Amino acid sequence: HSPEEIVKKLRDAEVMQNSGKSLEEVLKMLEVSEATFHRWRNQYGGMKSEEAKRLKELEGENARLKRLLAEAELDKAMLKEALRGNG
Repeated sequence: HSPEEIVKKLRDAEVMQNSGKSLEEVLKMLEVSEATFHRWRNQYGGMKSEEAKRLKELEGENARLKRLLAEAELDKAMLKEALRGNG
């Protein structure tokens, strides 16, 4: 599910629960497990779809930057090792 879809489903769940539906009924209508629902609510609860989308973009960018840093650190370690071998 995209962040926008998750936010919409959480909003729909809130409306259904406020109209008297049980959690089990809501989960069945949303076609998600209780664990997924609670994880979504913890991560996206109270967000607007634009905010959720931006969060996902930032998480992706953060992962990309961490990979770049790890690669740079590995390159640096290899260069240090090569310099030790020449000394």
